Amino acid sequence: MNYPTTQLFIDGHWQDAANARTQAVFNPADGKEIGRVAHASTADLDRALAAAAKGFETWRNVPAFERCQIMRRAAGLLRERADAISSLMTQEQGKPLVEAKMEVIAAAGIMEWFAEEGLRVYGRIMPSRNLAVRQMVLKDPVGPVAAFTPWNFPIAQVVRKLGAALTAGCSILVKAAEETPASPAELIRALADAGIPAGVIGLVYGDPAEISNYLIAHPVIRKITFTGSTPVGKQLAAMAGKYMKRSTMELGGHAPVIVAEDADVALAVKTVGASKFRNAGQVCISPTRFLVHESLVTEFANALVSHAQSLKVGDGLTEGTQMGPLANPRRLLAMADLTQDALSSGARLATGGERIGEQGNFWAPTVLIDVPLKARLFNEEPFGPIAGIHSFKTLDEAINEANRLPFGLAAYAFTQSLATSHALAQRVEVGMLWINQAAAAWPEMPFGGVKDSGYGTEGGPEAIEAYLNTRAVSIMSV
Repeated sequence: MNYPTTQLFIDGHWQDAANARTQAVFNPADGKEIGRVAHASTADLDRALAAAAKGFETWRNVPAFERCQIMRRAAGLLRERADAISSLMTQEQGKPLVEAKMEVIAAAGIMEWFAEEGLRVYGRIMPSRNLAVRQMVLKDPVGPVAAFTPWNFPIAQVVRKLGAALTAGCSILVKAAEETPASPAELIRALADAGIPAGVIGLVYGDPAEISNYLIAHPVIRKITFTGSTPVGKQLAAMAGKYMKRSTMELGGHAPVIVAEDADVALAVKTVGASKFRNAGQVCISPTRFLVHESLVTEFANALVSHAQSLKVGDGLTEGTQMGPLANPRRLLAMADLTQDALSSGARLATGGERIGEQGNFWAPTVLIDVPLKARLFNEEPFGPIAGIHSFKTLDEAINEANRLPFGLAAYAFTQSLATSHALAQRVEVGMLWINQAAAAWPEMPFGGVKDSGYGTEGGPEAIEAYLNTRAVSIMSV
């Protein structure tokens, strides 16, 4: 599929910005402009908000079964169009085509799960202290939603918000990433083609700060959901609180990996090696701080270096590519700064540590050994293909380090001991912990963090609760 000019989607129609303003979209594999995206003005936002208000009144009165059918049709269209959509995603984001297609297919599954779970949004009847009174708890959609999504998973991050909002009966206005506009637009197109009523979904692009400030403060919007960095998330959460808007915040992480003394090293390297360099490390739950027992650190480091050196780095559209470019030049600068700081702090470079070529945003898969805890790499989320290794003597030491930072999104661990697994489950302060496995972010499981990694979840029945009001109704017979 040729890369398109991406328009806004307002009140059931694809349209240019009112002032015809656009901005460029670049291919991270070569840095060349591949298309344009409409840049919304305040007038466009006003039209989108009016449509969302109207769409909510329509959608909330559509039976849950009919909402489910529309969402399931949209999931089917995503699967039918997966090849074309994944090509667009790779062109704008850089990830290998196989990863892009996996994201589209996974998004279809997430949509279906939420569609079905919406049929199980139950209220309840409670025994009354007066037999003439009927006491009920009702669950109603909270209202129009403003969703803000990032560029690293252009469809997956949108569909988790869309799925929960739509199945609950909310309308939703999505502000997707300007760097990766075409693939989320295809997600919206699938829902539109599946028959969702006009105004139920809106899609805008533009100045992120301008749009978030306008939408969060606007009285039409009743719920905020955001995925992105912790500093920006804190700003938006504070704004939402000012206007008494409910919010879900899925923020940054810095996931520790604890490789215990009795771990299966081959399993650990195979598992976290694939996870570390997936999407060039630009994943909020990517393993980043490798805490390895001192008796295994040399074996583990050598195996991880071999894995990193075996990866084929290149254009995501090229067959056989295992790691694509970073999404933008800013990430290249960040990788260089983090690597240099680690080396200056006393770490040793085992492999990588440099840009590949002069064209595109390619960075060599990097492994740093003996990284001191003071290095920025062990304190700031790298969001790139850099793994830092630090050894420990006792499990308590490893757990304390895992919990040292304010982040609390995800963690990984490898052990053959049930007692160690139990201790990790009880004491590691994260929203998601995977032991002896890669991240399995299934839609039926909660997906979210604790501490500075946010609050709320974008998976499981709990995700839908965030889009519902709980109301008590008591009726007396007279």
